[in-house]
Amino acid sequence: MDAIAKELLKEVAGMDATPDGAYNIRENSACAGRNSTEQIQIVSKTDKSGIDIIVAPGVKKDKVYIPALVTCSGVHDLVYNDFFIGEDADVTIIAGCGVSTDGCDGSEHNGIHRFFLKPGARVLYIEKHIGIGEGTGKRVINPETYMELEDGAYMEMNTTQIKGVDSTDRVTKAVQGPNSTVVIKEKIMTHGEQFAKTTFEVELNGDHSSCTLSSRSVACDHSHQIFLSKLIGNAQCMGHSECDAIIMDKGVVSSIPEITANNLESQLIHEAAIGKIAGDQIIKLRTLGLTEAEAEARIIDGFLK
Repeated sequence: MDAIAKELLKEVAGMDATPDGAYNIRENSACAGRNSTEQIQIVSKTDKSGIDIIVAPGVKKDKVYIPALVTCSGVHDLVYNDFFIGEDADVTIIAGCGVSTDGCDGSEHNGIHRFFLKPGARVLYIEKHIGIGEGTGKRVINPETYMELEDGAYMEMNTTQIKGVDSTDRVTKAVQGPNSTVVIKEKIMTHGEQFAKTTFEVELNGDHSSCTLSSRSVACDHSHQIFLSKLIGNAQCMGHSECDAIIMDKGVVSSIPEITANNLESQLIHEAAIGKIAGDQIIKLRTLGLTEAEAEARIIDGFLK
């Protein structure tokens, strides 16, 4: 593994070395390393590019790493990963993708992830995207995530993209059974002419199901972001969608909510706030000795934590 791959691996998955336990490292559309355990099996698909991750019932506080790396220009990667989480299992999945371009040709990673959670299963899914490199080629990452949660299942998805990705179109869909919970937390920062689009669609089909969608973003320079959220309440359920964004320079952010209650007991809420950094915040920090640029950076760091 060369220096670029090592840098990307550390950035997206926090890996300095081969981890203990289950992992699959994908580099330039091929497997660069894999390990299964008794509790977590990773198996190559036979009909298309990708893997099945099978977590045994009852597993507690285990982890699996599945980073994907693109380390040069001209790579167009497409992968299908399916996760089968056994009943009452509790697992953390560290994913993420890093794309580096070294020439004028762009590179792209498209990851399609599907999650199937059995009753009582719990998943923390951590996904970080970055782009690096001196090349002029566009760095593109388009993730798709689909979740099915059975009775009492819980899934939390934390996504971060704050560096170097020129274009991203994220699509996330969830179908929830009774007593299930979905929590999605998104953090995005765009620069230059970058574009980021996020689409969340959640069907709350089971009684006492709940969903919380939260997006925090910063759009700088001439970048453009679109946030679309669609909550569909088909049972006695609770859903909350929230978009908070800071615009700077000529940045543009659009927040487009849609909530549909098909059941008398559905409670669905959407909130959005988009605006520039408040002047009094900058003034307060400047009185402490910071420059205006340092004050803005400090405010953004706190906002995106």
